[in-house]
Amino acid sequence: MCQIVKIMSNLDEYIEQHSSLEPDYLQQINRDTNLHVLNAHMLSGHVQGRLLSLLSQMIRPARILELGTFTGYSALCLAEGLTDDGELVTIEHNDELADLIRHNLSLSPLGNKIHLLLGDAKNLLQFTNSPVHRFTNSPFDMVFIDADKREYCTYLDLIYPYVRVGGWILADNTLWDGHVIDPAYDKDAQTLGLRAFNDSLARDARFDKVILPIRDGLTIIRKK
Repeated sequence: MCQIVKIMSNLDEYIEQHSSLEPDYLQQINRDTNLHVLNAHMLSGHVQGRLLSLLSQMIRPARILELGTFTGYSALCLAEGLTDDGELVTIEHNDELADLIRHNLSLSPLGNKIHLLLGDAKNLLQFTNSPVHRFTNSPFDMVFIDADKREYCTYLDLIYPYVRVGGWILADNTLWDGHVIDPAYDKDAQTLGLRAFNDSLARDARFDKVILPIRDGLTIIRKK
């Protein structure tokens, strides 16, 4: 077991060394988040951040929706692929992070393309008088789900009408450090939420989908 852990750690280091570097401002956000913010492991981080950036650059979305901002790292990664007139709407439940998020977004010119909304993503998507509906005149090309794991099924149903046909949805943490197949977590609410999401999505004919075993699991979904 110790040998396997060592090999995996070495592979992680190898992957980082052979992936594109983060821009300087993302390195700063990464470092500052790990130094000063609780649950810093929630940050997407170097390798996953470069994957989000590349996927966005491949898709070239004009409109992105993100559920779960944390400290703004993933939003800035996704924004790297926006069209010249593109915009990204990101929703964060923890309003205590608002000043830090705005500061971090200001470190990059891409921050001007990002609109931060504070509140429960489920509520903001559900109610017609929500500020998120200012941004739903045309469908989203790309959605990144990285909020409350217990609500992933609900999020998917709520965002469905706002995603264009052929649009892309990314769902983070879908392997949940292996807990999704570990009976020891049969009573953990977040694990149960992710299992329900994965099982439901696997049966859902509205989407093409695949889980990538990168970091904590990233599911790539295309709306048919």
